[in-house]
Order: sequence, then structure tokens, then C-alpha cells
Amino acid sequence: MNEQKQPLPPFTEATAKQKIQMAEDAWNSMDPVTISMAYAIDSEWRNRTTFVNGREDIQTFLKEKWDTELDYKLKKDYWSHSANRIAVRFEYEYRLENGQWYRAYGNENWEFNANGLMTKRYASINDVLIHEKDRTLKNYK
Repeated sequence: MNEQKQPLPPFTEATAKQKIQMAEDAWNSMDPVTISMAYAIDSEWRNRTTFVNGREDIQTFLKEKWDTELDYKLKKDYWSHSANRIAVRFEYEYRLENGQWYRAYGNENWEFNANGLMTKRYASINDVLIHEKDRTLKNYK
């Protein structure tokens, strides 16, 4: 199987930003299957203290994430890039079933294969408790 996910490396600033926007849009869909298709079959993740390997684990991880992180809304921003790597700054907001809201801030480092599929994703994330009135992403596309 020779899957490809455009744009392909080597990245320019414009194509890195395009890749970031595509990732933001996919994650905001909250569809684990669609999201997982941007990753290589054997993709490796570190998400906080959780290590995830492969598309099937990615799908399970995301389903479990959104079973508890309700009303999720994400914004990603370009930080830098190289030929096959992109660094991203992000923030997202979510609430728990009990009504408590959080804003999560973090950075991701991404590495891609020649077919434009992400092979590595390292995410460092910190959560801040917020009040619903302090949400900033509720009207973000």
C-alpha cells in the first residue's frame, strides 16, 4: 500500500502551515478514524505520559479522550519546520461531564515520511482550570 497525505515533504513554510490547518480541522471533527489516516500505520506518539503506537491505538486513544473531554475545540499555530518536521503550538478547551472547563496548552513535534504521513508525534500538554465565561475558543471556527 502506497498511501499519501498531501502536502508531501520537503515542507515550505506555506505547506507546513497547510499541514497544520488540515490537522486542526481533522482534530476538530473529533473523528478518530479520519484523524488516524494522517498517521503512518506504525506511527509513534507520546501524548503527555501516554505512549501510543499505530493507527488502531490512535483511534482507541482518541475515542477514550473524547468520551471524557466534551465540547472539544482546538487551535493550532505554526512554530517552525524543516524538510520533514513541523513544530506546532496549540491550545484547546474542553469540559468534563461535571461541567468543569479546562484550557490545555502545549507543543507538538511532528515527523513525516516521504508520503506525507506522520511517523512521530510528541506532545507536551498542560491543563488550566477555567470558568465557562473565560473560554476563548468557543467561537473559533
